[in-house]
Amino acid sequence: MSDPLVQRLQPFGTSVFAEMTQRALQFDAVNLGQGFPDTDGPQEMLDLAARGLQEGLNQYAPARGLPVLREAVAEHQERWYGIPLDPQTQVLVTVGATEAIAASLIALVEPGEEVLVIEPSYDSYGAAVAMAGGVRRSVQLRFPDLSLDLQELRAAVTDRTRVLVLNTPHNPTGKVFTATELEGIAAVAREHDLVVVSDEVYEHLVFDGRRHLPVAGLPGMFERTLTISSVGKTFSLTGWKTGWVSGPRELVDAVAAVKQFLTFVGVTHLQPAVAHGLAMPDAFFHGFARRLQDKRDLLVEALGEVGVPVSPCQGSYFVIADLAPHGVEDAVDFCRRMPEELGLVGVPVSVFCDDPAPVRSLVRFAFCKQDEVLREAARRLHRLGSA
Repeated sequence: MSDPLVQRLQPFGTSVFAEMTQRALQFDAVNLGQGFPDTDGPQEMLDLAARGLQEGLNQYAPARGLPVLREAVAEHQERWYGIPLDPQTQVLVTVGATEAIAASLIALVEPGEEVLVIEPSYDSYGAAVAMAGGVRRSVQLRFPDLSLDLQELRAAVTDRTRVLVLNTPHNPTGKVFTATELEGIAAVAREHDLVVVSDEVYEHLVFDGRRHLPVAGLPGMFERTLTISSVGKTFSLTGWKTGWVSGPRELVDAVAAVKQFLTFVGVTHLQPAVAHGLAMPDAFFHGFARRLQDKRDLLVEALGEVGVPVSPCQGSYFVIADLAPHGVEDAVDFCRRMPEELGLVGVPVSVFCDDPAPVRSLVRFAFCKQDEVLREAARRLHRLGSA
């Protein structure tokens, strides 16, 4: 039998993350490939989730999520960003941010309409565009400084462009878009009547005194923006797969209409625990970001010691390293060899891009790991320096 997968999804086979994780196991390598922490989140959230199982939160939640979580999302957006929301009509709970992205694009994009993404981009964006029957267009960040050419962004919009996907803090680069860049993106969206789907799952993981700026808070943007976040990254609970979409009622209604036929509802017993987490004091969020910043510094210093330059990492779990000084011309091939040769795993940045040419020597490393794991990775990096 020929490949039964529909043609538009055939480019999205087994992910590079699965391949690299398998090679990490095969060669007992330190896995800095996939972006998940190796520690659990706050104990009080774990206890609340366990209590939910024992106390009967085991049936379907309301279609849009338990009121306690929708209210917590609304309070969070008001508290951190001054964005008021009606929890009844402007918040939808989803099965992680990935479902939120897919449901948003399926809801908003007609077959043949275009979706503009900023690359390198999280790999699910392209798959979600394909599922919607849309056409992906891209504008690439410029390495090594990760700047965005706003004129290039504007020029990429056509009369078929419907949605612009934004991700800040950005995976895979760790870039945090500046106020000037966000204002420029917003101007393009307003000028061309685009809906912005803004993936902000790393919103609390911002370093060096920066702060996250949601595009929905800019003038004229709330009414055209769907803001997406989740519990996984902020609380080191990636396996909980609980996210949310917020925005104007008509856009959230559209996403809800699709979401009901994807997963119907989210996982019930986790939702009160997530609501509790969102209400935790500022010190928790700031403290976690500082600890993650220290981990970034540990890894960046280790890369510097072996002559590997990095792009600016201002947030998220990731740093982009350029292996060109060590003769690497094809990071895909190098990342396949690295588990055996160095005992280390990373991900080639080219898998996040339509055009791999400008990023062929770049590798993404995740630093959301225990310090001893990062120190062992640093020791193994010295094998590169001596090669």
